[in-house]
Amino acid sequence: MTDVHERDLPGTPSSPDTWDARSEQCLTTEPPADSAPHRTPRRGPADPVKALMHRHRELCERAVDPLEIAAGLEAHGITDRTAARFRHRDVFSLAEEMYARVPRDNDTPRTPTPPTTSRLPATWILRTLLPGTSCTATVAALHLTHGQSRLLAATAGTLAVALSLRAALTRGPLSAKGSGTPGTLIWTCWLLAYAALGDGLLKSAASGGPEALPTTAPDAPWPITTAPLLTLTLSCVPAAWLAHHFATRARNKLATSRALEEFAASVRPLLLGTFTLYLAAVAAVAAVAATLTLPLGEPAPYPQTLTLAALLFLVRLLAIHGFTHAPAVTLMATATAQATALATLFAARLPYCAFLAAPVETLIDTWGPGTIPTLTCGTAALALLIHATRKLPRASAHARTATRW
Repeated sequence: MTDVHERDLPGTPSSPDTWDARSEQCLTTEPPADSAPHRTPRRGPADPVKALMHRHRELCERAVDPLEIAAGLEAHGITDRTAARFRHRDVFSLAEEMYARVPRDNDTPRTPTPPTTSRLPATWILRTLLPGTSCTATVAALHLTHGQSRLLAATAGTLAVALSLRAALTRGPLSAKGSGTPGTLIWTCWLLAYAALGDGLLKSAASGGPEALPTTAPDAPWPITTAPLLTLTLSCVPAAWLAHHFATRARNKLATSRALEEFAASVRPLLLGTFTLYLAAVAAVAAVAATLTLPLGEPAPYPQTLTLAALLFLVRLLAIHGFTHAPAVTLMATATAQATALATLFAARLPYCAFLAAPVETLIDTWGPGTIPTLTCGTAALALLIHATRKLPRASAHARTATRW
């Protein structure tokens, strides 16, 4: 029988026990170069974008345009340099491919979103006018009433201002994405109460008690300053318009930008310009409010009013775009600093504790009681402004969201 190994040789004829020259040639002759099998070089994943889409499947499915996917990718830490690993020049082109590859029921050509304008509807203007109107009526009632009527007017006016502020802050350009931390409202109320009562209480405590100071009304234990509250409520109108203007301009820049760095570089000047315009508007409103509420010749509380307005505007602007933790911590630190200044004056009356009031009394004697809110609110506003220049130029801060407008 033919050996098994001979049957396995290439070119072996089918007949047994045969081996010819043709078989020998098959063993000795090298195969032609073009007959070698073609092998592709090994590469990485054949479709890296598909793996990225699987990782962010929910984002891709709910996105209404590529810009929302780009903002979501940027929020997850994907930069333009990272997009190069997915064979794209930037995050925006990567998001466009991911959006195009998502299967949809009605696969119709997407029309580009037209640029939005900064014009406010009439309903928004009416909502933002309500706080200032109600606060003006309350201040007028406080100046015209006395005794029990004054207490009733203050209670009704406070309730009206609170309801109008809620209407202005829950719908429209000043409405935030989330409610924030539970303590945010408490710390904000403290700062507003201190703006009206804090300077008088601080000066009264530093001078030895309420009986040492003249009061603005027979039934008031210490001076009440209504100018800051009137200024803040009247400034809701410019705050709403500037917040809406900033959001629409940033959204339009997001639609025309082709890189995250380019978008951030264009939004930072817009943010600083918006903040500066708001401070200018508050300064003008504060001059009017001081004329209406303060006696002739009494200095207006411009520094503390401007710093408090700047702090609250930055807190609201960050909350509108989804950043609530840092504003809440800043508000808590500011309110705590103001409460500590008051507490040291009262604690100094204890035996052997007079040294506790030395720093606060030095500030009051040198620059007046308004120094405490000016320093605390000014420092907090500066810290939040630096924080805002890092957070608000991100694309993820301007993604399309369901806004209750």
